[in-house]
Amino acid sequence: MLNEEQTIDILKKTNSLLEGHFILSSGLRSEKYLQCAQLMMHADLAEKVCESLAEKIKNEKIDFDLVASPAIGGILVGYQVSKFLNVPNIFVERVDNIFNLRRGFDCKNKKILILEDVITTGKSSIECAKCLENLGSKIVGYACIIDRSGGNSEINKIISQISFNIPTYSKDNLPEHLKKIEAVKPGSRKI
Repeated sequence: MLNEEQTIDILKKTNSLLEGHFILSSGLRSEKYLQCAQLMMHADLAEKVCESLAEKIKNEKIDFDLVASPAIGGILVGYQVSKFLNVPNIFVERVDNIFNLRRGFDCKNKKILILEDVITTGKSSIECAKCLENLGSKIVGYACIIDRSGGNSEINKIISQISFNIPTYSKDNLPEHLKKIEAVKPGSRKI
């Protein structure tokens, strides 16, 4: 299993940590953005991180038979981690900005672990969970590569490969240095 230092080293090697002024999927602002897509570009390094996360999930001894991820960021992570967990994986995707289960996936009567790339507020994970619960599944846990919630997520327990406490700000409460930088929105969800 990778330790924190090894994980940070991999994130740095893959340029997964960006600096600037970012609009997060939650609508909050941040001067740092964790872009797991950069990590997932490097299959060998992504595999090491995902295998380590899978070991952490196994150590929690959660009973589940399916991994589900919100598209787009969670798809590759869900695929890779589920391989090490030896369970199938599915993903939900947005249609008219609302999560839907498509592509013939079935989740009825399944115990599901929600798996993400990054969790900040937990909004996407919770929306994903509600979609699947409405289809008859039971959500038994949440996991991600990077937990950047700082304990302020709507999710009680998050299994993560690594946690970062990166401050976030509302649009109306930005520090002066961020007001001078044009904001960009690198995530996939419309606000």
